[in-house]
Amino acid sequence: MTDIALEESLVQARERLMNALERAKRPFDSAALLAVSKTKPASMVRQAWQHGQREFGENYLQEALEKQAELADLDGIVWHFIGPLQSNKTRAAAENFAWVHSVDRLKIATRLSEQRPAHLPPLNICLQVNISREASKSGVLPEEAVTLAKEVAAMPHLVLRGLMAIPAPANNLEEQRTPFAALRQLLADLQAALPDAPLDTLSMGMSDDLEAAVLEGATLVRLGTAIFGARTTR
Repeated sequence: MTDIALEESLVQARERLMNALERAKRPFDSAALLAVSKTKPASMVRQAWQHGQREFGENYLQEALEKQAELADLDGIVWHFIGPLQSNKTRAAAENFAWVHSVDRLKIATRLSEQRPAHLPPLNICLQVNISREASKSGVLPEEAVTLAKEVAAMPHLVLRGLMAIPAPANNLEEQRTPFAALRQLLADLQAALPDAPLDTLSMGMSDDLEAAVLEGATLVRLGTAIFGARTTR
């Protein structure tokens, strides 16, 4: 993708988000784009940064670390880890990211807290919820989320910010809204159970269902293909 094409894609993605927020009668600053750059080279991340994008999501840890090293000169870049996280990878995530969206069990959260360097701010955490109860998907089940949230919120080097989900595909806008509405309600349940936690984040919505997610309160929408083009098969 050329620099001009990427700039156009970013402009279109931002317009799409603004239109969705307008339709939802929400403030334009109430949701942000998370540019998902998995399988894309560091040079494209740099181009997006040059066009004002600051929040980037990565699914593959080693690939992300290589990009971070190459892009260490970029000011203000914020790295989000959004992929599955194994126990043997938590140290690298704790040391090199500002956010982890894919915490779905106590063991992972405990390791992230223990391994977060003392000189860094607390690590922002979203619990990944298996909102559609798919056997193939990672995530804590909805009925177990409040218990896990209470445990994570008590950890010293983490800040529990909210929830993330990747619902099952749906055929139309109304069907897409249903799991997002359930995630929004679950966040409200967490806010009631943990009134002192800064629970302000719903990481939901991707290229195919951004509008439904925004209608149900998404604060971070994860766009990959819509910004960077079709992904390379790994």
